[in-house]
Amino acid sequence: MSEAALQEELAADRPPQAGPWSQLGAAVVAGLVGVAGVIGSLALGLGRLTQPGPGLWPFVVSVAVTVLAAVLAVVGRRGTDTEKFSRSSVLTAVAVLSLVIFAVALPLVGFEIPSVLLAFVWLRFLGKESWVASVAISVGTVAAFYVLFVLVLQIPLPRLI
Repeated sequence: MSEAALQEELAADRPPQAGPWSQLGAAVVAGLVGVAGVIGSLALGLGRLTQPGPGLWPFVVSVAVTVLAAVLAVVGRRGTDTEKFSRSSVLTAVAVLSLVIFAVALPLVGFEIPSVLLAFVWLRFLGKESWVASVAISVGTVAAFYVLFVLVLQIPLPRLI
């Protein structure tokens, strides 16, 4: 396949572009998520750099999301790389909803079960991985996180074990 034919095929598969209001809307939504993350991580407690609390890394990520949302609101309105909402946008909504459910369940039942379920849903249903790979990677990832955060770093995460 020639380069021109490949570019033409890729262009045909692209969803239609959205306008500057979509860019601004995305920036506002991302900014609200970032601010909510900052508030939630402060509630968890930041700790100190030598003894980080459970909210420290979510706080860092939330601040980064908030700053990037502000940058997107300022400079991204002229961009042309946004896509209109389509059927594939539903997958993003499912991913966000699963993260919200994860955040609600985490303090109630610990991080093990919600983390395994979140990773499994993302791998199997959003990433279309096989059942075996989804189960193996989900359990392995959470086991690795348990060893790293609970045993090695001794971060006081809510947990069952």
